[in-house]
Amino acid sequence: MSEEAELPPAPEVAGTSLDGTKVFTVSAEENERLCRSVGVSPATDGTAHPIWYYVATQVAMGKTVAGVCETCEFDVEDGPMMGSSGVRFAAPIVVGQPYKVSGEILSLVRKKSRKLGVMDVLTYRLRLHPADGGDAILETDNVWVLPRKELA
Repeated sequence: MSEEAELPPAPEVAGTSLDGTKVFTVSAEENERLCRSVGVSPATDGTAHPIWYYVATQVAMGKTVAGVCETCEFDVEDGPMMGSSGVRFAAPIVVGQPYKVSGEILSLVRKKSRKLGVMDVLTYRLRLHPADGGDAILETDNVWVLPRKELA
């Protein structure tokens, strides 16, 4: 019997909606400040710095970080950690364009780690859409590690 089989199961959260109701818009000023902070000039064609994919999707998704953690029966005070984030762009983010987010939790898998002990690996997908409708301009898959100190 594997060690994972001996662990209590992770909460069943796959399919939980992360659709947002907030609208997110990158202003020219915000984009300029962000670009300056990373040592680049803002694009002259009206596109925003690509890192806005992460900010926009996190801010405008339907749950806060604490809310996502609560859905996973995890206390945000126990320190969720980012494992990875990958993005696929269909079009660039445009300064001044309002966007909305759709998304869902894909999986929550309980594992045992030598360094962290018992942990849950959360994978969720978010898509950024023009607020007035239309196809997503990007899709991101994020992975968080939720250390389960209480199960160590």
